[in-house]
Amino acid sequence: MRILDMTTFVALARHRHFGRAAQELHTTQPAISIRLAAMEQEFGCKLMHRTGRDFSLTPGGERVLETFRTILASYDNLKHELADENTHAAKVVRIGAIDSVSSTWMTPFVEELHDAFPTLKIELTVEGTKSLVEGMNKGEFDVIFAVDPAIGDNFRSFTSCVLQMTWAGSPKIIDPDRTYSVDDLADMPIITFPKDTPPYRMIAPYFQDEQVLAGKLTSSNSLYSIINLLIDGFGVGAIPTVTIKRELKMGLLHPIRVTKRFPPCRLSAPIRRRPRPI
Repeated sequence: MRILDMTTFVALARHRHFGRAAQELHTTQPAISIRLAAMEQEFGCKLMHRTGRDFSLTPGGERVLETFRTILASYDNLKHELADENTHAAKVVRIGAIDSVSSTWMTPFVEELHDAFPTLKIELTVEGTKSLVEGMNKGEFDVIFAVDPAIGDNFRSFTSCVLQMTWAGSPKIIDPDRTYSVDDLADMPIITFPKDTPPYRMIAPYFQDEQVLAGKLTSSNSLYSIINLLIDGFGVGAIPTVTIKRELKMGLLHPIRVTKRFPPCRLSAPIRRRPRPI
């Protein structure tokens, strides 16, 4: 998802009119329509309803609008944080991100930063949430994209995005046409993220049984490893949908129909405050 797409959707939601949105963005109405169609295809749902002159957001569109506004506000704040009186001097921004971010929208995010700040040097570190938060507290990062926030007077935190979670598994061990109950899932090996991460902490409440964590659980701090374990049929897992789009399309993994959906996971983006002038 590009910053351009998010800006387009916010403008379209504000104007409720394709022509005025196109005029603001210095583009054409067909271009706006194409971007909206691509977003609806990516999210897998309608984001806007048009009936005659009536123009309204769907419930999914309202959620997307809220998230896009937050991401764009975070992006604008980051640009301002990076602004400096000496615009010709090379600057460094130290970014930390979890696997789920680095493997999805981090690349276009970095490209947008380079477009806005051609001389900017970006140092990207991919780690687990715990290490990123510890590094933020030690002053090793300027901004991180993680699951848990960094808390303190030196930080400003934003919700960078909300990840929809999908139960998924290999066709070797699951039936794509079957609907699985919570008890059905509890009888299967479960692969998840490391201990003390929000996805891990959500497992027990999902099953309403701490014993599920005892013998059924395999955890890993590597998204790549988790996906490969799922593909190889070592178990099932609740994983961010966006991170397995390719595997779902290729049929290596299938979404599991469930009677109880796994809750979405919010990602936090703490930014280090600049020292105030004395």
